Amino acid sequence: MALTKQYEWLTKENGPIMIKQALNLYDTSEVLGAKNNPTILSWAKEVGQDPMYKGVKDFYIADSIPWCGLFMAVVAKRSSKQIVKDPLWALNWGNFGKHTPVPMLGDVLVFIRKGGGHVGLYVGEDATCYHVLGGNQSDKVCITRIEKNRLYTSRRPKYINQPVNVRKISLSSSGTVSQNEA
Repeated sequence: MALTKQYEWLTKENGPIMIKQALNLYDTSEVLGAKNNPTILSWAKEVGQDPMYKGVKDFYIADSIPWCGLFMAVVAKRSSKQIVKDPLWALNWGNFGKHTPVPMLGDVLVFIRKGGGHVGLYVGEDATCYHVLGGNQSDKVCITRIEKNRLYTSRRPKYINQPVNVRKISLSSSGTVSQNEA
């Protein structure tokens, strides 16, 4: 995992568990062309082992298919969090956990984009953008900035004991702003 200097602090955080699980997948990338990254395809098989989500492994057959929802599903599964119905569709993550009006570390952020939605995890924010750890961002798992005005909803995982480090994080506004995560 090679986080940029701005985000290295994340490796020292003790939680939330979804952030830790997502960081374990950092830098996983699509394979350009007709081939597929077997790691990404294995996520569909892992999520699809549960009979409730068996359609995931049947539908998700190529890494050229948008995979932000698949990434979120495997992160949630590995974090022992409930996966939403039809998890491949990013906007369905608007039903995850519970609504929170103020996003904080580890919250699931759901965004509107041309042609659909996008989902990722809050790692911080600046004046105009959220800093989002997610899959299928520039065809890989990474952190990118997404404009706040695209936010559809923010959702907090249901915790038995909420980690003490769930908090608002202010970051500098350096880095490019994502325009479309498809």
